[in-house]
Amino acid sequence: MRPTFILVITIGLFAASPLNANLPDSPNGSPDEAVLTQVHQLLREVPLIDGHNDAPWQIRKLTRNHLDTLPFDKDTRILDDPMHTDIPRLRAGHVGGQFWSVWVPQEDQGTDALQMTFEQIDLVQRLASRYPDDLEMAFTADDIVRIHQNGKIASLIGVEGGHCINNSLAILRQFYATGARCMTITHWENNDWADAATVPPIHDGLTQFGREVIREMNRLGMLVDLSHTSPKTMHDALDVTRAPVIFSHSSARAVCDYPRNVPDDVLKRINKNDGLVMVTFVTMFVSNEMLLYKADEQAEKARLTELYPESMDAVRTGMDTWRQAHPVPTVPIGLVADHVDHIRKVAGIDHIGIGSDFDGIATTPVGLEDVSGFPNLLAELLRRGYSNEDVKKIAGLNLLRVFRQVEETALRLQRKTAPSDVLLDELDSRE
Repeated sequence: MRPTFILVITIGLFAASPLNANLPDSPNGSPDEAVLTQVHQLLREVPLIDGHNDAPWQIRKLTRNHLDTLPFDKDTRILDDPMHTDIPRLRAGHVGGQFWSVWVPQEDQGTDALQMTFEQIDLVQRLASRYPDDLEMAFTADDIVRIHQNGKIASLIGVEGGHCINNSLAILRQFYATGARCMTITHWENNDWADAATVPPIHDGLTQFGREVIREMNRLGMLVDLSHTSPKTMHDALDVTRAPVIFSHSSARAVCDYPRNVPDDVLKRINKNDGLVMVTFVTMFVSNEMLLYKADEQAEKARLTELYPESMDAVRTGMDTWRQAHPVPTVPIGLVADHVDHIRKVAGIDHIGIGSDFDGIATTPVGLEDVSGFPNLLAELLRRGYSNEDVKKIAGLNLLRVFRQVEETALRLQRKTAPSDVLLDELDSRE
C-alpha cells in the first residue's frame, strides 16, 4: 500500500497471533472449530490465491536483498522490523498462490525505476529457488493448479505501478518475459499516461498511450490491475480491454468511502467484464472509523509541525501524547466480510477474490494479523451463509477463471496482432 499523499501510517509494530486466535465468535459464543476445519478442507481442494503481498519490498528494506540474512523459512516476527509473511505462516494460512508485488517508490523514475523493478523480480525468483520445497514460480493458471496439487505455494509476480515501464512498451514486454503476469496501472501518484485515485487528475483517465498499454497487456496475456487508479481510469480501461481486469487489492467504496476503493458503477461493469475485485485488508479501506482516525491523526501532525517547525522531537512527543489520548480503533474481521457481501450484491459471487496487502500495511483487522489468518475470513463467510462453492470461488477459483480468460484472449490476439512499437510522444501531445 505505502500511501504517500495525505495519510502517513506511523503506527507501531505488527501484531501477530496464532491461526485460531481472534477468530470471530460463533453464535454460541466460542470459536467455531468445525467451521475452521471445513475451511481447511476446502483449501486443500482449491488454492487460496492472494492478489497482493509486499514482502519483496520489506525484504529489500531489511536486507538490501541479501537473502542469506533473512530467515524466511522461520518466524519473521523475531526481526527488529517484524513481517507479516514467512513460509511457516503461509503454510498455516493454506496459501496456495501468491502474487508478490515488485514495487518501487514513485519518486524513483526512469532507469532507476527499471533497475529496481528488475532487481525485485530477481528477488522473487531467487526466493523461490532458495526454498524449492515450499515455493515454485508460476506463469500460467495451470501452473498454479499443478503447484498447489504438489503441495507447494505458487509464486507469481505483479508489477505495482505503471511508472516502472518508463513509458516503454518494450520494457512492458521484458517484464512479462522475465515472469511478471500482472501490472497495476498506477500507484499513489499519476504517471505520464494514467490518473491515480489519490491525487487530482491530469489526464482525465487514460491517455492514448495509456490505452495502448492496456491493449498490449491484453496481447501479452498480462492481468490489467486497476487498484490505485481513478474512477475515470477504471472506466477507460474497461472501455479498451479485450480481457477481464482485476483489482488486486481494493474494496467497496459504498462500504468505506476511500478513493482507493471501487465505486458501484465500476462494480457493475466488472460483472459485465467478467473481472475480479480482490478484497483487501487495509484498515483505512475497510473501516470508516479508521479512515476518520487517520485523517485526525494527520491533521494533528500537521498542526504540531506548524507549531514546532524547528523541532521534530517536539512533534514526535506531541504525537505520542495524542495517540495515548486517542487509541487506534479496532477493525473487526466482520467489516472485511461486509465488503465481500457488498461486492457480491452488486457484481456477483463470481467477481470476488482476496488481496491482502500484507507487508504493505502497518495495521490489520482483528483475526487477519498475518498470512496465517486467511482461513478466519473464509470461516466468517461460511457463518454468514456462503456455500462451500462460494468460498472456493472467492479463495481462488475466480482468479483462475480470470487468468485463463486473459491467457485465451492473448492467444487470439497474438495470431493477428504484432507487438506494438508506438511511443508515448507519438500518441500523446505534450505541452
